[in-house]
Amino acid sequence: MAIIRSNVKIDRLVTDVGLPNGMNGRQVADAARELRQGLKVLFVTGYAESAILSQGHLGPDMEVVTKPFQMEAVTERIRSLIEG
Repeated sequence: MAIIRSNVKIDRLVTDVGLPNGMNGRQVADAARELRQGLKVLFVTGYAESAILSQGHLGPDMEVVTKPFQMEAVTERIRSLIEG
């Protein structure tokens, strides 16, 4: 979150859903998007996709890829975020 709060240019966030020390990836993404409107997010998870959904859906400009994954899947999700 310190980087999100900084002046560093960030237009995409890639985060695992399962994170240590309190916040999960969805909470990090939601907090980051409050500070940086329009931030695009790619979630990586070893859990079922539904584990990261808040109120049953991903927000706009959010994608998810489940582990194990092929790099092509990550590439496609990132391309989807870039192209909007």
